[in-house]
Amino acid sequence: MVFNRSLLARAALGPAAGAVLMAFMAAGAIPAYQMYSVGLAAVYTIVVLSVGLLAGWSGIWSVGHPAFFAIGAYFAAYGSGHDWSLETVVLCAVATGAALGAFLGYAGARFSVLYIALLTLAFTTVTLELINRWSSVTGGDQGVPVLQLRSALGLGTLAGGGTDAQYLAVGAAAVVLALAVPAAASGLRMRLVAAKSHPLAARTIGIAPEAQSALSFAVSGAATCFAGVLLGLLTGFVSPDPFSLTLGISLIAACVLGGVGTVVGAVAGGIYLTWNPSLSSAVGLPQPVVQGLVLIAVLLFLPGGVVPFLARPARIVLRRVLPGPDAELPSPSPAQASADLTPVESPRPPAEATGDGTDPVLLRLEHVSVSYGGLKALEDASLSLRQNEILAVIGPNGAGKTTLLNALSGLTGNGKVSGTADFAGRPLLKARATARRRLGIGRTFQHAEVFSELTVAENVLCTRRRITARDRADVTRLLHSVGLADMADRRPGELPFGLQKRLDLARAMAGEPRLLVLDEPFGGLDSSERALLAGHIRRLQADGTAVVVIDHVLDDLFSVAHRVLAFDFGRTIGEGAPDTVLKDPKVRSSYLGTVDGRTRPPERVGERSMIRLHGVGHTYGGVVALRDVDLDVRQGVVLGIAGANGAGKSTLAGILHGSLEPARGDRATGGVVRTSLAPEGRALFKTLSLRENLEVAAYAAGITGAPLRERLEETVEWLPVRLRDRMSASAGGLSGGEQQMLAIARALIVGPDVLIVDEPALGLAPALVDEVYDRLARLAHDGLTVVLLEQLLSRAMSVCHEVAVLHEGVVAAHGRPDDPDFAALAETAYFSGGLAAVPTAAASARTSRVN
Repeated sequence: MVFNRSLLARAALGPAAGAVLMAFMAAGAIPAYQMYSVGLAAVYTIVVLSVGLLAGWSGIWSVGHPAFFAIGAYFAAYGSGHDWSLETVVLCAVATGAALGAFLGYAGARFSVLYIALLTLAFTTVTLELINRWSSVTGGDQGVPVLQLRSALGLGTLAGGGTDAQYLAVGAAAVVLALAVPAAASGLRMRLVAAKSHPLAARTIGIAPEAQSALSFAVSGAATCFAGVLLGLLTGFVSPDPFSLTLGISLIAACVLGGVGTVVGAVAGGIYLTWNPSLSSAVGLPQPVVQGLVLIAVLLFLPGGVVPFLARPARIVLRRVLPGPDAELPSPSPAQASADLTPVESPRPPAEATGDGTDPVLLRLEHVSVSYGGLKALEDASLSLRQNEILAVIGPNGAGKTTLLNALSGLTGNGKVSGTADFAGRPLLKARATARRRLGIGRTFQHAEVFSELTVAENVLCTRRRITARDRADVTRLLHSVGLADMADRRPGELPFGLQKRLDLARAMAGEPRLLVLDEPFGGLDSSERALLAGHIRRLQADGTAVVVIDHVLDDLFSVAHRVLAFDFGRTIGEGAPDTVLKDPKVRSSYLGTVDGRTRPPERVGERSMIRLHGVGHTYGGVVALRDVDLDVRQGVVLGIAGANGAGKSTLAGILHGSLEPARGDRATGGVVRTSLAPEGRALFKTLSLRENLEVAAYAAGITGAPLRERLEETVEWLPVRLRDRMSASAGGLSGGEQQMLAIARALIVGPDVLIVDEPALGLAPALVDEVYDRLARLAHDGLTVVLLEQLLSRAMSVCHEVAVLHEGVVAAHGRPDDPDFAALAETAYFSGGLAAVPTAAASARTSRVN
């Protein structure tokens, strides 16, 4: 924790306000009949703060805090009747609250928000039932008095219901608020928010979400039990009535009203709870009605809470008057963002980085397999990695690459892992994901899984348990090295995707790991960003870091790799240097595919343009998915769109279908054209029957009655016999190939003019692939226009009239498979996007067709 003047000043506001309030109370400025309400508001402030920070920092909404509140109050009552000291009562109450809170937090960490709420609801119900039945201690329904508590430290004796308890409540609330301010700027809060925002990513930086939930709930429960002790002293009498479930709902309403997770918002919530009965009496309505109306109004008009709403304009005014590091910064342009990154050296041949190859082996995997039920995602994988080496892992979508990375970083979930792995001479597979960070393994993610509720600097700082001035200086230097120093106080959502990728890398680099595991780091970046990233990876390797990296952008991947490992169907199929590995027939086959040549498209097609794209581009946030795509889908044509994973095929499918509006360019149709899409992954309603899946699609298209029965009969006839006989069975019980055929049938039932099928062969056995494509060929022979989006180039070349090869969102080649020169052009375009690398007649033919 680094204390500066600003932090100390904000922390002192609570005690200062408490001192002023107690001075007014002592001077009689506050009427005696209102002093009790002031003390009660102070007690409620502590409870609302504990509930609000638990929800805001850990994402846990609890209705169990009335039970903690009651436990503290009954400790005060029991202690006063058995001559316990005030300090003993407080310690016992706080310890009990912490222990019960830790149990609830740890047990609830594996559940969703709804189930945690139910767990805390059960806790409150059981506690209230215990209070009612344990009458010898609690007095049951009749309650029990709080007589007096003597201080063992010589601070005097507090009588239950006396004036001294009111001062104690105000002073205690002031101290709790003062402690909450530095906690909000501490590494504890950052780690709690990180565990809440993205539990999986949090594990890779050494944060265990279960431990964080247990810790936050323990602190919250302890604070609420402490408030219960204060309540018992304040009222002088404890009964079960104030601790009902209604109080739990009221506490949540107070948190929302003031502002969830804000310190000042807790004060507003405590005041609201105290004076809500008076407000209800003034308007002549029951308290639950008034509370419901207030909560509805806040949710509709002030969803962030009253305090954040009022603080926003005040912050803007302060920024204008006193511009500082928190002042609004202009958004960086891509060019500026690239220029900020530390200049890199000219690329050197990767082979030079390994020297004579005598570096010690850092990582060794032998016969590692990962299975999920009957599915083997990784099978018998073996590899070794030397210190300072960059190992690239390649393979088509579904080959097992990410599973390999997950096995290295301990994120296999419920998968069964077998085999052996050693990292720096220590066994790896049995180590928890959080422990692997301490061993020296850092990890990035394909989609830059950053912590959205933390700033850029906090995303990196949260890797530290205790934050010192040196830690902050180290993080500043690290952010500068990746070009993010000027954006340290921004939220990741304000940054383009490329800068979020850098932040993900910076977080993985924090702590100087010995092994860096990079999951598709080049994906979604433009050429300049990829060049900068490649240079940064080389610098990391030169500084002694070993790197395992997977990606589909092979040019940039091979430019940094010393060695390449190829996977397919969960198995290793090849290994070699970057300039030789693609010459391996097995590796080429895994990308380009092999075909038996029996499925051929029809010979004659029409000339009518069904769908035409001109200059189409699309982005997701800062990620460019498509750039300047020109495409003409003609009637009766089987058009193949081939490309590696991440090339932009699914985005193009959505635009051709019309369900996705392009960010740039035009989509035009030749008259009224009905399109239908069978998406990647099938997206079936697995709890519905086969017939219901078809009927839902028909209803959505407005087909009912006799037309529906007719279309259903025709579509069912297209399915294989084994599916026709199981139309009442659940779709979830089908095999992968059967599900794919049902997904295509669901797209067919609307009677489309153009059928778009995205990755029809994904995850299927070769025999099932042949069956699916045979049935698609029949549709083409019946005159249906078909667009196939395929990862395997040779498959597209064998079944389509025309093939467009996508590479990084650009149509890098477009031609006819029967053109003898097009095959070489298509292969070059598939791997490197080199449209001009192989000039052929196909390129000019494509131009004439499009024009």
